[in-house]
Amino acid sequence: MKDFFSNLVRNTTALINRLIRLYHPQTLREKGWIWASGLGIVTLVVILFLVGTYWSIEPDPFNVRDNTRNRLAELNLEPVTGSYTTATLLSVMETLLDKPGGYLSNDVMPPSIFLDNIPNWEFGVLTQSRDLARSLRNDMSRSQSQSLENKDLAITEPQFNYSNDSWIFPSTEGEYRQGIEALQRYLTDLTQRGKENTQFFARADNLRDWLAIIEKRLGSLSQRLSASVGQERVNTDLAGDPEAAQSTTSPDHVAVQTPWL
Repeated sequence: MKDFFSNLVRNTTALINRLIRLYHPQTLREKGWIWASGLGIVTLVVILFLVGTYWSIEPDPFNVRDNTRNRLAELNLEPVTGSYTTATLLSVMETLLDKPGGYLSNDVMPPSIFLDNIPNWEFGVLTQSRDLARSLRNDMSRSQSQSLENKDLAITEPQFNYSNDSWIFPSTEGEYRQGIEALQRYLTDLTQRGKENTQFFARADNLRDWLAIIEKRLGSLSQRLSASVGQERVNTDLAGDPEAAQSTTSPDHVAVQTPWL
């Protein structure tokens, strides 16, 4: 075993020395500019490949309870009703922007433009964050439909709905940062005494409305996945209601297939 590691170290060292000699100015002059240009292109491709591979690693999940307690401990605050939901949304959006490579969906330079796994992951995360921010603003932070909306959530929700692929002024990251800052203010006010106007109402109807949105999202994904190879199905758009109507007529049977291109 000792001989094996010794040979491995020796071979690795020799390989590194040969690679170093390839980039020596004297070697580049001897080989000519065509060879040097080819070496530069190969080197660039390898670097972009390694960077792209690193950026394509999905961020690790985090513990919701520990994350919330640690975040509030920094502010000397204790969790209250709604703290876990709000802090989780904050951490998810921060992860979206601060993970390796940062936010990639609006990048216009390599290697980001050649990647698709993480940008698609980002869009899924963003969609769920937008839905939760909308529920926070319209339902969970309000006692009834006639109540006043929270001023910070009124900033957060539209900021999170800003275009996901704007790379120049204003940048997507900058707009999302403003939404994160407003959501952080809401979390801070939520856990402080004397802030009666900042509330989170953990009611069954609020949870039901949010889950209904998620149900429709999952239904859409299920349809796309089941139609990945194409299929013909009975048209159930009107749910069998004889009195129901739709804007334009559709055939009794429809052919569906997910457009992957």
